[in-house]
Amino acid sequence: MDDSATALLVLLVIIGFVWLIPLMRKKIMNLFRGWFGEKKTTFYLWLSLNSKVYRRFHDVIIKSKKGTTQIDHLLVSPYGLFIVETKNRKGWIFGSEDQQKWTQSLYGDNYSFQNPIRQTFRQKKILSEFLGLNESIIHTVIYFVGNCKFKTQLPDNVLNSRLGKYIKQFKDRVLSPEEIDQIVNEIDYFVSESSLTTKDHVQSLRERHNSITVCPKCGSKLVERIAKKGHNAGTKFLGCENFPQCRFTKDL
Repeated sequence: MDDSATALLVLLVIIGFVWLIPLMRKKIMNLFRGWFGEKKTTFYLWLSLNSKVYRRFHDVIIKSKKGTTQIDHLLVSPYGLFIVETKNRKGWIFGSEDQQKWTQSLYGDNYSFQNPIRQTFRQKKILSEFLGLNESIIHTVIYFVGNCKFKTQLPDNVLNSRLGKYIKQFKDRVLSPEEIDQIVNEIDYFVSESSLTTKDHVQSLRERHNSITVCPKCGSKLVERIAKKGHNAGTKFLGCENFPQCRFTKDL
């Protein structure tokens, strides 16, 4: 290879590296923001809840017949189980229970992210099946730890403050000490023996969201439907067979 070809190759490598730096920086910052948000929630749970009453697990990846789910924080207590999904977001938050995507507005720019209520819906179903528990004793909470403000009406279990106070409002005892010990032992054993990693979970997410047979929201079957009204009337689409409990749809 002559000097001019070598110089051109070096220049192309440098240009490629410089082009990738912003993308790499953004990816690293997103990962760090998520990690830091989870650590803030972990600390707040430790600070606000009695560890003898609320047994805590963090970053639990559970495998089911229809992929994996990753639970940021899981509490086991006499008052039921609590799934806590952490979101580290700043600015204004817009969304509703039925929307597929929510919006973050920050310094005049808008960013969309997955509806966390849908995330916890699936987490709840998989955890219920995994532990053989009734879904009614599993509570889901979405906790925003960043300096954000909700600009639309959101369900009571979507919070940006007082996480411990919200959890402690559940006062009906639904699990005996023996049942709690059994659940904790099952989770402890699973966590210690499991070889699942975040990489496995990310791969599972890709497979689910690319699937045309499995609902990525709840894991039920996707079936072909026809829109009956609106501007898409007569158009075929894929919908979850668990409708109306699950309202996931996908264009064909």
